[in-house]
Amino acid sequence: MPAASHLPSPTPALPLPSHVGIVGLGLMGGSLARDLAARGVRVTAFDRDADPTWLLPDDVHLTTTVAEVAAAPVIVLAVPVNASLELLDELRLHITARHVILDTGSTKTHVVARARALGMARRFVGCHPFAGDHHSGWSASRRELFAGATIFICPSPETDPHALEVATALWTAVGGVTQVTDAAQHDQCMALASHLPHLLSVTLSLTLRDAGVPPGALGPGGRDVARLAGGSPEMWVDIVTQNRGAIADALERYEHHFTELRTVVATSSDAELGAMLAAGREWHSARHTT
Repeated sequence: MPAASHLPSPTPALPLPSHVGIVGLGLMGGSLARDLAARGVRVTAFDRDADPTWLLPDDVHLTTTVAEVAAAPVIVLAVPVNASLELLDELRLHITARHVILDTGSTKTHVVARARALGMARRFVGCHPFAGDHHSGWSASRRELFAGATIFICPSPETDPHALEVATALWTAVGGVTQVTDAAQHDQCMALASHLPHLLSVTLSLTLRDAGVPPGALGPGGRDVARLAGGSPEMWVDIVTQNRGAIADALERYEHHFTELRTVVATSSDAELGAMLAAGREWHSARHTT
């Protein structure tokens, strides 16, 4: 996980905002809307793929334009990371000094930089809820998704302390555990801890496909490893394009060990193979002791 930055983590002394705007009612935005509505918060939401058959909580009100979301003093951009960049441009015309803007994307460097370039850095707080799964859309959203989850908060040096407090209060209220960190450090860590596992799951799935192995033939372990490949391709294209450098470094690290494993399997002794497998198990077991 990224180490906490030099920026102070504020104490969430502020109450939960009474009105929050959310753009995007997928897994992240929909789950946040459900949690906020259950806590008495009025939610004004926009989703370009909104369906009239959705059963929304009483306190969640759909609008027909992004601009209408700006009626709320706190706005959460719960959309793919590239879409957040475009939304900042669009919302700039409707934002005042009273607003606080958050996002939920899993890369932070580009969106924080865009907010700074647009002169919105004081009111923008980059956020990444480290929660969820490979499902997407309103139907995948659920209450308590963020309970106990780490919420990375990546402000810029210009971010107003009040905006940081609002972000902390909101995520804490829905059960998240906030951690303030630097955007670049966050992206480097996520390349290894999140983005690399997803891409390895994709390459495993393609390997099995080419070998004629259907998903139903996998055992529990295989299903666990292949599960991540079921994520949204559109979302992952955005993530990879915004974090290419760090992901390329992560893949290079993996390639080193993959090449080593291939050599050991093909030519080395049982003892060498056992040592490599034992090293992997030792790392895995450490999660139970830290």
